[in-house]
Amino acid sequence: MKILVLNGPNLNLLGTREPEIYGRETLADIETELRTTFPEVEITFRQSNSEAELITWIGETRGVFDGIVINPAAFTHTSLGLCDAIKAVSDVVPTVEVHLSNTHQREEIRHKSLTAPACIGQIMGFKGFGYTLAMRAILNRLSA
Repeated sequence: MKILVLNGPNLNLLGTREPEIYGRETLADIETELRTTFPEVEITFRQSNSEAELITWIGETRGVFDGIVINPAAFTHTSLGLCDAIKAVSDVVPTVEVHLSNTHQREEIRHKSLTAPACIGQIMGFKGFGYTLAMRAILNRLSA
């Protein structure tokens, strides 16, 4: 099983960026936790501040990856391009969206996800543990 874990803008700053919202875990901590918890899964873990790069990586998943876990970060609320990329591969590469914070408890602009409709599900509000839940969800879908 091969899963692509994508992380959007500013997630490279986890651990120091607004820890009261996002927690103290770094992105490296989350990656280590996923690799430890799911040793049977071949995980490719990437982060980019570039919308275009994320779109390209999603477009390259067909025939390479079995699923995607994505935290689009701020692009969640602005990127039709990411939504379209996820839709373009969704027939063979299901995607789960994850967010560290509960976006519905935050500013109104963060309440709507443009990318969630292209995904099989969305997990939010559990900080780094949300990635573990998202991975379990994608693996459950793939084994069904």
